[in-house]
Amino acid sequence: MPDTFLLLQMLVLLAVIGAFAGVLAGLLGVGGGIVLVPAFFYAFQTLGYDGPGLMQMCLATSLATIIVTSVRSVHSHNKKGAVDWDILRSWAPGIVVGAIIGMLVVAQLRSTTLQAIFGILALIVGLYMGFGRATWRLGSAMPTGVGRAVQSPLMGFMSVLMGIGGGSFGVPLMSLYNVAIHRAVATAAGFGVLIAVPSVIGFLFVNVPDPVPPLTLGAVNLVAFAIVIAMTLITAPFGVKLAHSMDPGPLKKVFAVFLVLVSLNMLRRAILG
Repeated sequence: MPDTFLLLQMLVLLAVIGAFAGVLAGLLGVGGGIVLVPAFFYAFQTLGYDGPGLMQMCLATSLATIIVTSVRSVHSHNKKGAVDWDILRSWAPGIVVGAIIGMLVVAQLRSTTLQAIFGILALIVGLYMGFGRATWRLGSAMPTGVGRAVQSPLMGFMSVLMGIGGGSFGVPLMSLYNVAIHRAVATAAGFGVLIAVPSVIGFLFVNVPDPVPPLTLGAVNLVAFAIVIAMTLITAPFGVKLAHSMDPGPLKKVFAVFLVLVSLNMLRRAILG
């Protein structure tokens, strides 16, 4: 049984993480997972839960929170008619298949390998956020046929490997295929549901070796899930208000630098073991 002081430390750390992720999600429109996974990693490691299944737990718990936040986001965007249901329906099968494969792969990999994968993919996302241009295009419309058959499962697969929803890959991808940014953001929230639901169901049956924090079901830590959801629901509206009162562009560049530094530190830890 963990001591009371350790539990209090865990609760405080998770509350701060949830609050920070909520503000960033509202302010910059970035998915919470890109913040939550490294934050969970450092928090649980600090608390002494640095076991061989640490990254599996971080990824799975992050994806569990994305179920709630993405469903809420889709509902809000749909009331404004912003969700492109044609894209969502046609990309859904591939994304779900990719997410399931991603969950099965994550369950088999060592924590250090997953750290390296997260570091590489987060570095790519950070560089795109920092240097990407709204005018870049790969095509005039979302791909169909072979293009969709390849890209939709790849998106689901990579997102689960990072413990993120649809925003970090879905929004840039749709923007590159000429989808208006507000429709891309709204539709990517739907991608998040498709990624998170099947993968989290699978993660509930993954056996994570000790040490694990209290109240961990499969690879999902229920304490972290509950606290982060509560805090993000409270703080995300503040981030939205800030976004409307200031230009988030420069802050997005700062966050890109932060993300690059986090990814490089993850890679360093993975290399050093």
